[in-house]
Amino acid sequence: MLLKLHKLCGRHERWLSTSLAARQSFRKWYQQLWTTKRTNLPPYEHFTQIGDPVLRDRAAEVPADCVNSKEIHAIVDQMVHVLRKFDCVGIAAPQIGVSLRIIAMEFRRSIKKDLSDATYKRRQMSELPLTVLINPQLTVTNYTKHKHPEGCMSVRGFSAEVERYEGVKLSGLDRQGVHSELELSGWNARIAQHEMEHLDGKLYTDHMDRSTFMCTCWEAVNTKSGRVEIPFYK
Repeated sequence: MLLKLHKLCGRHERWLSTSLAARQSFRKWYQQLWTTKRTNLPPYEHFTQIGDPVLRDRAAEVPADCVNSKEIHAIVDQMVHVLRKFDCVGIAAPQIGVSLRIIAMEFRRSIKKDLSDATYKRRQMSELPLTVLINPQLTVTNYTKHKHPEGCMSVRGFSAEVERYEGVKLSGLDRQGVHSELELSGWNARIAQHEMEHLDGKLYTDHMDRSTFMCTCWEAVNTKSGRVEIPFYK
């Protein structure tokens, strides 16, 4: 199996073979990311942004013999760290610059306090404990579609209405390599569909209702005479 861990930096391309015979290459590559010599290479502590080629590549599967490795565990830890640092509900490995098929989701109770009861109910929101899946697969279980505003930390500062299926089933491997399945509905099903698209090099902007695409801080731009910044760090 040939895994293309692809990141363009200027004119440079990096390739990585992760066949069973080349596991040491994987470890060597990974260790280089965490040495004192690294100059802000992935896995990042920020979200990659639309335009970064890593968001348009189809992410590669994690080799079976690497799933329960310390390298993959550290990537997952970084994903969870960034997820919580930016108060998000979902993240895919390409969003921290790693083109591997890994997602993490979490809908915390604290999010509810920032939403009206009507919005929470209309969007069919509910708590979701931290869920990490490696090499996940998605199956639609309820083909009813709902359109709601949706944003993405990789398209910072904007949102649009997107249609999503009401129910899905996710299956994949947990951090220890054990097969796991869960059925999701409502907003949590939306999170799953959103993150799975990241693994296939897609963004919500590819199929949004274009007439609803908006800057989330347009009112502040007017109020402050354009003196508004959209932060990409926290």
